[in-house]
Amino acid sequence: MQSRLSLYSELIRLNRPIGILLLLWPGLWALWIAGEGEPSWWIVLIFIAGTTLMRSAGCAINDYADRDLDGHVQRTSGRPIASGRVSPREALMVAAILALLAFLLVLLLNNKTILMSFVAVTLAALYPFMKRYTHMPQLVLGMAFGWAIPMAFTALQNQVPAVAWVLFAATVIWALIYDTMYAMVDRIDDLKIGIKSTAILFGGYDRLIIGLLQLLMLGLLLWAGLLAGRGGWYWLGIGVAALLFLYQQWLIRERDPDACFKGFLNNNYVGMALFAGLFLDYM
Repeated sequence: MQSRLSLYSELIRLNRPIGILLLLWPGLWALWIAGEGEPSWWIVLIFIAGTTLMRSAGCAINDYADRDLDGHVQRTSGRPIASGRVSPREALMVAAILALLAFLLVLLLNNKTILMSFVAVTLAALYPFMKRYTHMPQLVLGMAFGWAIPMAFTALQNQVPAVAWVLFAATVIWALIYDTMYAMVDRIDDLKIGIKSTAILFGGYDRLIIGLLQLLMLGLLLWAGLLAGRGGWYWLGIGVAALLFLYQQWLIRERDPDACFKGFLNNNYVGMALFAGLFLDYM
């Protein structure tokens, strides 16, 4: 039993929590703005737990969707389904249980947030299959990761104001940034087996387009700060994020897979810096 649980833990990437963190930060930004620096801690805990559950379920669904592809990619060939240690049926079972637990948590919130959760589930279920049909699966990922923002506002304010949609747009752009870096790691293998990604779509213009997207995200965050009436600490957080973006550009300068992966991981600090700026500003 313990060995199965260990495999399921590997399946849902509990040993690699970067996905949970990248999903969590935008939700925390939204909760702090929607709650004007004092969100209900009960709702914050629900969002943290729900984020962890849904990201974990998404990993299981992703590995199920890619069960015939992961074995051909060096980075993913050792995943539990690709290596035959977990069956596709088990992965679906794990995903279903985790998604059900997340839905039970949402039932503790208001009706509008419950209705919006169905959009979140749909986006999470669609994303793993998008790489077969479009070169921009990262766009769907961004929408899935960003949907926590309007949900946070409905949970606390029962409405979705303009600042929420600006934050949502910034989060979608952010996913295009970090997941393109992630896709740059697998670009050679993806080309061989026909998987689509923004890294392939952007080609030799990848660094330039990532840079433009980074500027666009910073601009959207500035706009969100003005709408929310934020001050110096928030602007400092954006400044730190800008410096981290410059560091990421330096990391990916030669498109080395390991360096691109480091650039992807570095985005956790971008989310952290922005939240720290918000937290301190409201303090």
